[in-house]
Amino acid sequence: MFQIRVHGRGGQGVVTAAELLSVAAFNEGRHAQAFPSFGSERTGAPVVAFCRIDDRPIRLREPIVDPDALIVQDATLLRQLDVFAGLRPDGYVLLNSERSWDELGLADVAARRRPGRALIVPATRLALTHVGRPVPNAALLGGFAAMTGLVSLHAVEAAIRDRFTSGRFSSGRVADANVAAATEAFTLIAAELKESSRA
Repeated sequence: MFQIRVHGRGGQGVVTAAELLSVAAFNEGRHAQAFPSFGSERTGAPVVAFCRIDDRPIRLREPIVDPDALIVQDATLLRQLDVFAGLRPDGYVLLNSERSWDELGLADVAARRRPGRALIVPATRLALTHVGRPVPNAALLGGFAAMTGLVSLHAVEAAIRDRFTSGRFSSGRVADANVAAATEAFTLIAAELKESSRA
């Protein structure tokens, strides 16, 4: 079983990120579950969501305390919470930021991970460019697909389109914009991994 914990703030699409990831996995024939954990339910408050993916039915229902991967949607949480708590030694970390690990004062985080297991993608900038709003979840899912290979970019795109082509999103513009953000993040992370493999 592969367990993912998503950290962010209210209004950033944290819960949606976990749900989309579970749908992407389900669409590829896997078993998946996603659920949130709320404290204060207000915009800007810390939010955590969880996603489990397995090839067998998933019976666990409790929060994830020892994740295989972390997706951190807001770098300001790094000074507020211990988002790395319980992360497995060989786990993945994908962070939304414009700054490097060194600039964030967290060079040790990247140093403790195997190459390609602690990466940064400017997901908010990508969201603003493509979606017009600072909601980094879709971009991070594209980056996560490239980083881990756990789900394909195609599955992420399908999950996004499924979510954002009905009801008030029926025009498809929101889906197209989020797919574009996810695709660009996927490309950026894939290029970074290719470069690091040459080093």
